[in-house]
Amino acid sequence: MRQKSLYSPYLALIVAVAQVVMSEGAYWGQKSFRNPLDPTAYALLLIGPLMLLIHRKWPVPALGVTFAATFAFMWGGYPYGPIFFSPGIILFSMVTRGRRLVAWIGAGVMLAFFIAYAYAIGEQGAFHNLSISAFMLLFMMIAELSRIVVERRAERLRIAEEEARRQASEERLTMAQELHDVLAHNISLIHVQASTALHLMDDHPEQARTALATIKTASKEVLGEMRSVLNVLREGAPRSPTAGLDRLDELVERSGMDVTLKRVGSRPLPPTVERAAYRIVQESLTNAARHAPGSQVTIRLEYGAAELAVLVTDTGATRPAVLSGEGSGNGIPGMRERASALGGSLVAGPVDGGFQVEARLPLPAASDEETS
Repeated sequence: MRQKSLYSPYLALIVAVAQVVMSEGAYWGQKSFRNPLDPTAYALLLIGPLMLLIHRKWPVPALGVTFAATFAFMWGGYPYGPIFFSPGIILFSMVTRGRRLVAWIGAGVMLAFFIAYAYAIGEQGAFHNLSISAFMLLFMMIAELSRIVVERRAERLRIAEEEARRQASEERLTMAQELHDVLAHNISLIHVQASTALHLMDDHPEQARTALATIKTASKEVLGEMRSVLNVLREGAPRSPTAGLDRLDELVERSGMDVTLKRVGSRPLPPTVERAAYRIVQESLTNAARHAPGSQVTIRLEYGAAELAVLVTDTGATRPAVLSGEGSGNGIPGMRERASALGGSLVAGPVDGGFQVEARLPLPAASDEETS
């Protein structure tokens, strides 16, 4: 938009007036060796400004016509000076708009003309020729500097836009992971507890009632989590962490499983580490509920100086697993991605007849935590 306003008819009008008025003034300082302005001179002075109206669309023809008018004006013996405004502006525009080679060739042609013209007229006017040549070189260097500034500004804007898109993409991915973890855990829990309730309905109604209560709590939880994420998407508000290690006791109680939770060296952690650890534990409990019903699960959190170790171990199924389909297939890979995103690692596999998930999440240095 700025360039559009710069090369407008108003600029052409200003340059036309400046070239005519200033050429009149220049003549009085050069009348001893230059010719006065006449109708031909005025016509030549107006050709360049007219070319400013079309040079953005047809830069090379506009530059050629402007050069021809400038050469004719100089060869006619008219005053030095303002006639060079138009070719200078066109050259400047060509450099900043990516036609550098053509612009420099044009500037070279103009400089060659000045040298030939100075040789033709002898010493008279040589100072003006040298001054104009120096002016043209300076003008071209300013154009190059302007191009560099414009390109660097455009590059900074491009990088900023890419960073904004990357952050938005990461935020969407994080939300998708959050939704996957919440839905997978709670729906699996609902499925397992519903199957248990059906199995115990006739012979153990109290246990069936407990399973149904767990289903109610889990369904309320998943609805609340989904509503929270949807509100964030709708309002664009900053998202506060919805899951942390302080909620593990609630998660264990809601699971309806035989779970032992152990903490070694408990202390506050960065929100990103807490959220990742919580989701890893949640997904591990989901897998245990699906694949190892009736097992005993041990969750062990070891708070080290440099890392948080998360171990979730089950003893293996004591009754047939109740599965619905094949699952999402994103559980363990998703946990591994969470650990890797923090520079950590995750290993999962069979152990002593059961299954174990071990994640190690690095912790930032104390100075980093203070500044974050």
